[in-house]
Order: sequence, then structure tokens, then C-alpha cells
Amino acid sequence: MTKAVAIIPARMGSTRFPGKVLASETGRPLIWHVHEAARRAPSISRVVIATDDERVATVVRSFGIETVMTGEHPNGTSRLAEAAEVLGLAPDAIVANVQGDEPEIEPDVIDAAVEALVRTGAEVGTIASPFAPGEDPANPNIVKAVASQTGLALYFSRSLIPHDRDGVVPPAAAPLKHVGLYTYRVAFLRRYRDLAPTPLEQVENLEQLRVLEHGFRIAVAVRPCHHHGIDTPEQYRAFVRRWRAAGASPADPA
Repeated sequence: MTKAVAIIPARMGSTRFPGKVLASETGRPLIWHVHEAARRAPSISRVVIATDDERVATVVRSFGIETVMTGEHPNGTSRLAEAAEVLGLAPDAIVANVQGDEPEIEPDVIDAAVEALVRTGAEVGTIASPFAPGEDPANPNIVKAVASQTGLALYFSRSLIPHDRDGVVPPAAAPLKHVGLYTYRVAFLRRYRDLAPTPLEQVENLEQLRVLEHGFRIAVAVRPCHHHGIDTPEQYRAFVRRWRAAGASPADPA
């Protein structure tokens, strides 16, 4: 299996849940749980936390987790590019961008994003998932993905796509939600930093559209994903309840 370095951006700023990466009701900060989840993926050989905040760095290092300091960045991809540079990663090395608020991300989802990048030779790899029961595909807070039959992204949108004109959607055309996990070659991360923002990116407020608008390819692996990011204190408390219900203890790699 091709190996990758997981880099987890970790910021203290959050509109709905400031400081969430250090929330520690389980006995470990949230970012520690994300680190452990990424570490369990067979495709991952190294896990690094990238942060611009000394408070995060101090806490993370106290658990013996590798950390790199970065400057301020407009998005996670830009932060990853600096982190890869600081770490001295080779141009052909693969980096997996694991979100810092997803402590329950499934290891096989990370592996699928790495495999998609390698299999297609695309510049970026990512994940799309069928909608779970109760999820609303029309919700603009859930990003939708449309891919070609060769597994390359055609578009991402906050709108419901594809549009059901005739009221009969075959399973192969059912909406897919985009899962915000990305894989890249380091050489493309460096190139991404120099790409100008694009009109569709700015209208949809989706940074992955910059890649498509500049003519680069994003490989999409379709996998059922059950994990959720943590955006609010309520979602964090629900995670803590699930963690406790599973019988985990502060010493366990939850």
C-alpha cells in the first residue's frame, strides 16, 4: 500500500465553538482523538499537527505528538503547503489533509482517498458518500459532489446536484455528499499556493473549485461515511457520550 503523511490543521478559532480542538471532556483534547483516528489508517505512515497557535502546540506536544508551527492562512490547503515545506517532504510525497474536528473519521476512508490519488494520477484525491437516512441533500451546508464514470470530479456545489428534472433518479445518479478529506502530492500543494482565487470558488465558498477552475483534476472515491465533524458544543457533547458509551477510558486510543 502506498504510504502518506497525514497533516491535521488545528486552529483555536471557530465561530460556533471557539477552542474546540482543545476541548477535553474525555480526558484527552479533541485533536488527540483525531490524531489517533488518522494513525489507525494503514496508508498513513506519519501524523503531524499543523497549527499557528502556541497553546495548541504546547498541549499536543505534551502527548508526544509531532507538531509543526505555521503562519496564518486563508484556508487549510495553504496551511498544508507550508507544513509540508517545513517538514521537508519530497515533491512526490503524498499528504492527507485530515480535518482537525473529525475524531471519528474511519481509517478506510483515509485509505480510499490515498488510493484514488494514486490510481488516477490526479492532482487531488477526495471522498464522496451516499446520503444517510435523515440527511437532507438540499441542505446548503452539506456540499454535494458529482463525478465522472472514471472517478474524476465534475463539480462541487452547495446546491442540490444533479437536478432531478423528471422525478425519477436512478441509483447511479443519486446525490452524493462531499466529505472534506483531501490527498495531494506535495508538488501540487506548492503549486496550489500560487493559484489565484476563482469566480466559482468565491460564489460557492468552496476552495476545491479553485482546483477544477484552473484545469486540474480531483479524483473522487465513493465510500459510505458515518463520521461527522464537530462544529458546535452540542455536537462535541454527543461525541463524548458516544465515546463513553463505547467503554473508552482516558488511556485508551479512542
